[in-house]
Amino acid sequence: MPDLSTTYMGLKLSSPIIAGCSGFTSNVKDIKTLEKNGAGAVVLKSIFEEEIILQMDQEMNQMHSENYLYPETLGFYEEFDMEDTLTSFLQLVNDAKKAVNIPVIASINCVTPYNWPHFAKTIQDAGADALELNIFILPSDPTKNSGDNEKVYFDIIKAVLKEVTIPVSIKISHYFSSLSSTIISLGRSGIKGIVMFNRFYNPDYDIESMETVSTHIFSEPTDYLLPLRWIAVTSGKTQCDLLATTGVQDGKTALKMILAGAKGVQIATSLYKDGPECISSMNKEIDKWMTRKGFNTIEEFRGRLSLANTPNPAGLLRAQFMEHFSHRGPSTIG
Repeated sequence: MPDLSTTYMGLKLSSPIIAGCSGFTSNVKDIKTLEKNGAGAVVLKSIFEEEIILQMDQEMNQMHSENYLYPETLGFYEEFDMEDTLTSFLQLVNDAKKAVNIPVIASINCVTPYNWPHFAKTIQDAGADALELNIFILPSDPTKNSGDNEKVYFDIIKAVLKEVTIPVSIKISHYFSSLSSTIISLGRSGIKGIVMFNRFYNPDYDIESMETVSTHIFSEPTDYLLPLRWIAVTSGKTQCDLLATTGVQDGKTALKMILAGAKGVQIATSLYKDGPECISSMNKEIDKWMTRKGFNTIEEFRGRLSLANTPNPAGLLRAQFMEHFSHRGPSTIG
């Protein structure tokens, strides 16, 4: 019987399927159900930088002086008891760690390196096995160049690594001017993992009400193609583990990510659509494929189709596009 175990950031996982940050990872009952269905680890529902700062500094002087955080977000968070929010989050970390045997990864959604990183030590003390930083920077400010935006990532990492000894990963988007180079540089920063890619809120317009509305909350099955390519391109070149997310909704796609070089995958949309049982289904699909192909462990095939290992590098970079559009169909010239 194939062994589906793997390692991620030095943590031992019984399965490459990780339950990503979602409503299913916000309470102990659901976390226990995720473990029962075969999740290799869980990433707890994120706490936001604004929530941490609002408790520590109600005046928010630093937030007002930075362009990344906006005064209009304050009204949302001021409706809540921040002290109670942080206490509940730490209690979740502690309770989840006691309730399950799989790794518990805490998550912070952040956009600056200011005022809040000391809270990472509190999370570590609460029992988290690792910490994921969901760095959510949309490069929309025309006064900032690519270097300015990229520096924020390194500043956040440096500030957090000063506070903790547990493994730290970052969840990033694909919005970089030199994505491959940036991923490799981030891998040298001392972090243990990079998760590709997070999903930004995408606004849409309602042309009848003339209002901005949200749309496409869940990922689509074809969304996996973007992280698949970039994991394949950077696999074997980074000094940290790579993890895939976005569009991973079945075992077949998880296998593709591992073949590209990922240590495993994070899922969230599948949990909402199909429930925790989807993890068991994915594990069974991976098991059957490994049996059919004669693989006994994940490491035997991980990265086999990455750019570093493929006999046809152009297939990942250009050739398929050329082949697809070189056939224009029957001539219409009479």
